[in-house]
Amino acid sequence: MECRPSARPPRWDVLQSLARVMETPEKHLVSLLSDPSRLERFSLSGGGLFYDYSRQGVDDKVMVTLTELAGDLKLVARFQEMMAGATVNVTEKRAALHTAARRFEPGPVNVDGRDIMADIGRVRREVEDFCRKVENGEICGSTGKPFAHVVVVGIGGSYLGTEFVARALAARADKGITLHFLSNVDIDNFGAVVNAIDPEATLWIIISKSYTTAETMANARQAERYMADRGLDPSRHMAAVTSQGSPGDRTDRPLLGVFHMFDFIGGRYSVSSAVGALPLGLYLGYDRFEMFLRGAEAMDRHAAGSSARDNLPLVAALISVWNNTFLGYPAQAIIPYASPLAKLAPHIQQLNMESNGKSVTVDGVPLEIPAGPIIFGEPGTNAQHSFFQLAHQGRSFPIDFIGVIRPDHERFAETSRGVTNHQELWANLIAQPAALAAGSTDNDPARAFSGNRPSSTLILPDLSPESIGRLLAFYEAKTVFEAFVWDINPFDQFGVELGKRLAATVRDRMAARNRDLSAAMDDDADPWTRFYLEMLFTGKMP
Repeated sequence: MECRPSARPPRWDVLQSLARVMETPEKHLVSLLSDPSRLERFSLSGGGLFYDYSRQGVDDKVMVTLTELAGDLKLVARFQEMMAGATVNVTEKRAALHTAARRFEPGPVNVDGRDIMADIGRVRREVEDFCRKVENGEICGSTGKPFAHVVVVGIGGSYLGTEFVARALAARADKGITLHFLSNVDIDNFGAVVNAIDPEATLWIIISKSYTTAETMANARQAERYMADRGLDPSRHMAAVTSQGSPGDRTDRPLLGVFHMFDFIGGRYSVSSAVGALPLGLYLGYDRFEMFLRGAEAMDRHAAGSSARDNLPLVAALISVWNNTFLGYPAQAIIPYASPLAKLAPHIQQLNMESNGKSVTVDGVPLEIPAGPIIFGEPGTNAQHSFFQLAHQGRSFPIDFIGVIRPDHERFAETSRGVTNHQELWANLIAQPAALAAGSTDNDPARAFSGNRPSSTLILPDLSPESIGRLLAFYEAKTVFEAFVWDINPFDQFGVELGKRLAATVRDRMAARNRDLSAAMDDDADPWTRFYLEMLFTGKMP
């Protein structure tokens, strides 16, 4: 990409100096928050969300310098290039066009001189048609029962984003479909799923770009055998989301439907594609899925069309880099004060850590400092009774607090101590960032709070499909902007391959033992492999 710098920007050293200043007692958050105008000056509205970063460890000089850094690196221009089809995935020589999957604006998006919007539009129409036919009973199982269960068979990006959106919008799932996720090759995951379904009324959706992923294919075979053993035709109960030309795209192996995914959309960015469209369109109704897409598109337009100073995901990314790289915080928590967002943190964990957990630049030069925070989270107020002891008095880590103004179930308005449940939730949402920032003194050191613990607060108006789309796109854009600052590629994931290769070797040893149970373990296996394989096959602990 033309805009990418080839060397560390000059403002990097300035930011390092400012980080040392921010660690002085004068820059404690108690002092910073004494400014009555701070909330107004350190918060933003845009793309349908509100973002308050006034309780982050930043001052005017830091924010001006970070914004200048964004200008030096041409971050908005690079995001626009990504959306236009530039080859931003340089190691795999691909575009990264998850944004195109939710684009409704007219006009082409060209990759290698070809407009990809025609293919995206075709897949959308195919998914919509399939969902409507299932809903009205035109497509049903092999015994004529309408589908009441949908099992998503996929791992990682093939299910995490979909699970997040499905949980977030569950209050709107009125199509008579129960959604299940078979992600783990653990047979207990399979057992739990089949104990919860009616086989005759179950549709299995196999999601794999290559249709060779070991865990997914093992589960797909289990599903086929399970259905066949019950006298059901598996082909009348299965659909696939895969790449064109993959083993799952064969015409000689009929399925109820095959829906294409594309090389220019990575798995962890794929919920806007057929990966999310098919199960969510069935679960929620396709119209609601399209509303979700339009919400995501609105945030994409905000990220690509706003200045660095007014750009919510860009400012959030700059603060994340500031915390991780300059202030040395290795981790970040995501705490949504809305139980429907319970699966947000696991999704962003994969999105961000697989994207930005890199050790070299896009040019293959080792990074001077590690990139990417450790992401974890749990809904509030559960988190307060789980790990907030550490948050308040142990090792500090930045937190994204997320609030929703209007809950789905407003009709429940019983009060306790004079407030509704939703108001009680917001009491904690308001109090926790304040307590982390200010702290509290006490003559008993065990009861003292040091404060100066940074956080941001992100507010959604509601839990509508549009709001969930905006939230998803906010974190996707934030992740990409972070990568642009660190000069890394957020669209490859070679870090997952070594373990897979070693597992394949162990699998071959297991298969050989299965063929001949009397055979001894290979002498050339390392001692640990021999030890644990012997434990597995004998069923005995030492």
